[in-house]
Amino acid sequence: MSKSLVIVESPAKAKTIKKFLGSHYTVKATVGHIIDLPKSKMGVDIDHDFEPQYITIRGKGPILNEIKKEAKKAKKVLLATDLDREGEAISWHLAKALNLSDEEPCRIVFNEITKNAIKTAVKNPRVIDKQLVDAQQARRVLDRLVGYKLSPLLWKKLRKGLSAGRVQSVATKMIKDREEEIKRFIPQEYWNLELDIVNSRKDRLKVAFHQDENGNKKLPNQDAVDRILQRIDQSTLSVSHIKEGEKKRNPAEPFTTSTLQQEASNRIGFATRKTMMVAQQLYEGIDLGKDGSVGLITYLRTDSTRISEEAEAGVQAYILDKYGKEYLSKSKSSVAKKKKQGGAVQDAHEAIRPTDVLKTPDELKSFLSNDQYKLYRLIWERFVASRMQSARYQSIVAMFDVKECQFKANGSRLIFDGFLKVYSFATVAKDQLLPRLEEGDIFDIDATTPSQHFTQPPARYTEASLVKAMEELGIGRPSTYAPTISTILSRGYVIRESKNLKPTELGVLVTRLLEDYFGQIIEVNFTAEMEKQLDEVEAGNEEWKRIIRSFFEPFEVMLKHADEHVEEVDFVEESDELCDKCGSPMLIKYGRYGKFLACSNYPECSNTKPFVKKLGIPCPLCDNGEVVERKSKKGRVFYGCNQFPECRFVSWNQPVNEKCPKCQSLLTIKKTKKETKLVCPDKTCGFEKAHFEETTEKTS
Repeated sequence: MSKSLVIVESPAKAKTIKKFLGSHYTVKATVGHIIDLPKSKMGVDIDHDFEPQYITIRGKGPILNEIKKEAKKAKKVLLATDLDREGEAISWHLAKALNLSDEEPCRIVFNEITKNAIKTAVKNPRVIDKQLVDAQQARRVLDRLVGYKLSPLLWKKLRKGLSAGRVQSVATKMIKDREEEIKRFIPQEYWNLELDIVNSRKDRLKVAFHQDENGNKKLPNQDAVDRILQRIDQSTLSVSHIKEGEKKRNPAEPFTTSTLQQEASNRIGFATRKTMMVAQQLYEGIDLGKDGSVGLITYLRTDSTRISEEAEAGVQAYILDKYGKEYLSKSKSSVAKKKKQGGAVQDAHEAIRPTDVLKTPDELKSFLSNDQYKLYRLIWERFVASRMQSARYQSIVAMFDVKECQFKANGSRLIFDGFLKVYSFATVAKDQLLPRLEEGDIFDIDATTPSQHFTQPPARYTEASLVKAMEELGIGRPSTYAPTISTILSRGYVIRESKNLKPTELGVLVTRLLEDYFGQIIEVNFTAEMEKQLDEVEAGNEEWKRIIRSFFEPFEVMLKHADEHVEEVDFVEESDELCDKCGSPMLIKYGRYGKFLACSNYPECSNTKPFVKKLGIPCPLCDNGEVVERKSKKGRVFYGCNQFPECRFVSWNQPVNEKCPKCQSLLTIKKTKKETKLVCPDKTCGFEKAHFEETTEKTS
C-alpha cells in the first residue's frame, strides 16, 4: 500500500512528526533550503524584469533526488515547512521541483508539533499561498541586489572581504549613530541631598530633597547644596502631607520573537542567536523518554501575542487548580497586539508559549539540557504569569517641611503577589517600610548625605535593546533579528564589550561611505517603508516586481555616482613599534577581526602581532609596565600589564590615572545603568565618587 509523503526542513522535526503520523506516512527532511539563488553570482536577471535564477544548492542534489524518488511512490505529497514567508517559499520550490500542480492542496501548516496539531494539519491541506511566496521573493531579490552590488564597490574602494546589506547596514548605522551621540554628549552636574531624621520615639528614616523655598527641584552644584544645608541647619522637620494609595504591577504579554530575545538576553544572558537555536530545539521536539519526542513550545518566529482558545482554557484551569481563583486574571488577555511602524502582525501565528501548560519546567528538567531548561522555564513562566492577576503594592508618600523647603519619603509594601507568584525572573524591589506617621510629627536631623552626580549619555545598544529598537522602528522581521546581529559581529563592523555593542573603526568607515553615497537606502525610515511594501505584497495589494523596479532605478544611479567619486582608502597606518624579528617598522593593518600589527618588510619578514590598546597609565605593580586593554577567551574586556607574565596586574574595571585619596590605590571606573563612578579596588577602603568618562586612547 502506497504511503503519503510529508516533507519538512529538519531531521529533528521529521523524527517528532513521524512518531505522531505512524506507518502510513513517510517523513523526509530537506535539511534547510534545498533550492535558492546561487552564491557565486548575482542570480537575478536584471535585463529580464529581475527574474530570479534559482538553482539546487550545492550538496543538496542527493537529498532532492531522494525526495523525488519517494514522491513518485507516494499517493499524496504534503509540504510541512514552517508557517512563515520563508517556509512558504521552501514549499513552493519543492512543489516546482516535484511537478506538483499550483491548484493541488499540498501545503499543511501547524503552530506546534504535537499529536493533535499534526493530525489536524494533515486533514486540512491547502494550496500554496503565492502571495506569501512573492513577499519572500521580493525580500530575497532586494537583499541580493543590495548585497551583490554594494559589496564589490566596498572591495574596490576599501578592501576585500567587506559586505553591505539592506538590513545589516541599517543596524550598523544605528549602533554607529548611538556611539556618536555618546561622544557628543555633554555631562551636566547635579547633586542629591538625603537627610537621616529621627523623632522622639526613635523612629528613623531617610528623606530626599524635593524642592527649595522658591520651588526649585534641582540642585545643580555644591553651592546650591551648601545653601540648603545652611538654611536648614539646627532646624526640625514636620510632616506636612501624607498620601496613601495602592499601585498595580501588571504582567507582561506572552512572548513574541522580539520580546523573547530581549528577556532571554536580560534575564539568562543568552545572545539572540543562542536564544533562537535553543528555541528551535524546543519547538522541533525533545525526547521525553516513554512519551517519545514532543514539541514543547509553539512556533518561535512570530510578532503576535494571540493565544488559541484551547491554550487559554488550559492555562486558566491550571491557575485555578494550582493557585486559586484570586490569582486568575478577570480580563481575557490579548487578541492581536498593535503593530509597530513596520506593518501587519503575523496573526496567523500565536505567541510563543508551551504546547502543554501541564508540562512544567521542573517535571521536564531531567530531559532538558541546562540551556533548554532555562529557556523553557522562561517561556512557561511568562505564559502562565500573563494570565494571572496583577501584583498590588500599598504605597505611601510623606512630605516634610523645614524652613520653607520640602523633603520627601516614599514607602511601599507588597500586599498581593499576583503573577509574581510564578514569574521568578521579575525584578522585585524590597519593601520600603516607613514608620507610622501623622501630619504634624516632628523629626530632628541626625545626619546629612549630599552626593555629586553627572547626567549620563544614552546607553550603548545591547543585543536586547537593538532588537527592541529594530522592532519599534519596523526594521526587519522576527526571523531576521538574530541573523542581522550575527552578521555585523562576524564582519567586524561591531564588537561586543561585555553586553554592549560598539562600532569598530572599520564599521564606522563603511557606514560613513554608505551614508555619503547611499544615504536613502540605509535610512531607518526607508527600510521600514520597504517592510510595509513587503507586507502589502503578502496581503495581495502589491506586485512584487514593481517594488523591485521602483527601487533599482535610483539605486543604479547611486552606484554609478559612487563608483566615479569614491576615492580608494588605504587601510595601512604607521606605528611607533619595531619588528622584534628584523627591526623594521611595524604597520597597523585591518583584518576580519580588527586591527593587527604586521612587519613592513613583508614578504621578506611575515611577522605579525596583536594590536594592543594602551591607556597611557603606568602599571601600579611594576616599574616598567603600562596598563593595556586585553580580551579574555570569551571576549570580555579586561585590563592588565603589558609586561605579562612577569607582572600579574589585572583588573576587570578600567583603571584611570588617579589615586585613591584614602589608600593610594589606582582608582577604576565602575559603570551601572544609572551612573558611572570612580571606585577604589580595595574593598576594605570603600572610597567612591561620581565620574564622567572622557576617553583618550593611545595605540601601539
